[in-house]
Amino acid sequence: MIGAERRNIILEKLQEEKKVVVSELSGLFEVSEETIRRDLDRLDKEGLAVKSYGGATLPEKDSSIDLPFMVRQKKNMVGKRKIAKLLADLIEDGDHIIVDPSTTTLSMIREIRNKERLTIITNSIEVMIELNEQEGWDVLSTGGQLKANYLALVGPKTIESLKAFNADKVIFSCKGIDMEKGITDANELFSATKSAMLSSAGLKILAVDCTKFGSVAFSKICEACDMDMIVTDQRPDDAWLKYFKDKGIECVYEEDSDNSIR
Repeated sequence: MIGAERRNIILEKLQEEKKVVVSELSGLFEVSEETIRRDLDRLDKEGLAVKSYGGATLPEKDSSIDLPFMVRQKKNMVGKRKIAKLLADLIEDGDHIIVDPSTTTLSMIREIRNKERLTIITNSIEVMIELNEQEGWDVLSTGGQLKANYLALVGPKTIESLKAFNADKVIFSCKGIDMEKGITDANELFSATKSAMLSSAGLKILAVDCTKFGSVAFSKICEACDMDMIVTDQRPDDAWLKYFKDKGIECVYEEDSDNSIR
């Protein structure tokens, strides 16, 4: 097993268990404790873990952690599937859609394979791979610089490319949504790209699971009230529902037989 794979598994364990122990990891991977310490050193320097005596823990501000795609893909899989199914109901044949490189939008792509004549504009390498054999769709890449471990294209060329489009819908996710601080992400490059996506589409849809409400990450994408629609995996609390109603934002979620609230 190469080091990158081992570190991703360590990150998965950290997300599940909140801490890891050097001796246990050494036995799990059948490598020396010194190798594990080097892995934890690297994760600590990247801000993905905090080294402690004999192991490591999650950083206190978990919402600001910019995890690699392969790790994020395994978080809250049930919630993402719920959101993906709700999003699929919003997509119509012939739509032009901008999607970000989030694991939630990738789940949606897998739910809409039966739609016809879609145009997908994305900076997600994973979405492009997923649609490699899809017939009857147009899949357009934004271009840009590849961000290692995130399977995403970012940077000035990505933003410039997005300015050329006028899509029907944009569907994206984030690290946090707060009534005062707005919609935020952990990385400035991703935030700038998502902001450009919003400027290039008509209907603005934020796809976000319930853990993101009230969270604030490092870099601002836009105001929460800039959204036309929020799609989430369960009913937000009354304060959020009032906020959405006051701002004219439609909130769609799964709740018994009633899937939406306006």
